[in-house]
Amino acid sequence: MKVVLMRALQLVEDRKIETIDLPPPPLPGLGEVTVDINAVALNHIDVWGWRGMAFAKRKMPLVIGAEAAGTVSAVGPGVAHLQPGQLVSIYGARTCGLCRACREGRDNLCEHVSGVHGFHLDGFAQEKINLPARLLVPAPPGVSEVGAALAPVTFGTVEHMLFDNARLEPGETILVHAGGSGIGTAAIQLAKKMGCTVITTVGSDDKIDKAKALGADHVINYREDRFEGVVRKLTKKKGVDVVFEHVGADTWAGSMLSLKRGGRLVTCGSTSGVSTQINLMQLFQQQLKLFGSFGCRMENMADAMQKMAAGLVHPVIDTEVGFDDIGEALKRMEGRAVFGKIILRVG
Repeated sequence: MKVVLMRALQLVEDRKIETIDLPPPPLPGLGEVTVDINAVALNHIDVWGWRGMAFAKRKMPLVIGAEAAGTVSAVGPGVAHLQPGQLVSIYGARTCGLCRACREGRDNLCEHVSGVHGFHLDGFAQEKINLPARLLVPAPPGVSEVGAALAPVTFGTVEHMLFDNARLEPGETILVHAGGSGIGTAAIQLAKKMGCTVITTVGSDDKIDKAKALGADHVINYREDRFEGVVRKLTKKKGVDVVFEHVGADTWAGSMLSLKRGGRLVTCGSTSGVSTQINLMQLFQQQLKLFGSFGCRMENMADAMQKMAAGLVHPVIDTEVGFDDIGEALKRMEGRAVFGKIILRVG
């Protein structure tokens, strides 16, 4: 019998991605589910991998895609909570499920994680994949394929940053860097919906009105003004309660200056560089708090999708692309020429 192959996107060398044909996965095993991938949301981790910025040993060729959603098409033995036809959001790291952190729902602190899909392990830019059922979060009614695809990184990361780590409270003032990025658009919405004053930065004037439409109270074009100076003026020299940082070296010093006494900075990224300097006297005299944040817990994904279903937040989509347009999409992301997310349609 002839085997029907499936399409996948493989990174074969730095800055070179090819569409290939792969054999479909076998029937799901114990505790596994076969998922038909619908949509992959592109992230800066995809740009890093494409540029060759690997922070752990990996082998190429490698199927790309770290954030996705799909439809369950087959269920293996021992899986009772998922059914064929169900839309699911996919957790992006291959955790062990057995260590204390996993058992306690602190998934992103797994002691034996195998890696991140699309970066260390084959990712989700393929038509079908077998996955452990425990890594799939069912999407509630009212959440689209695209919404479910954005739950693991775009919204889950922000939920973890703002609420698990920074403990953002209603009525506080927050500075959100790169308000036109995927996580920036999510952070603006989540902070505004809970009653915070939101200040955000963007890199061009054409993004100002778009950021305001999401709920930003003040938008700063960081290419035209020093954002820390504007922040100090807006807050009458007090500073903000929380800085949502993911740019890195280029904004770090200004972010520290933007904090009020006792303020909190939470960071999940370093797109402009991984090394910076810290003024220790400023840190302890101002009693600032710094939080590193990576990924999310699966509960964050469920919470984000419940907010989508309730109409409190929504995905912000720049464009949708097909397999043939992946190279151009990554170049646009590298140049920050996007507002919101680029979605790769698979199924």
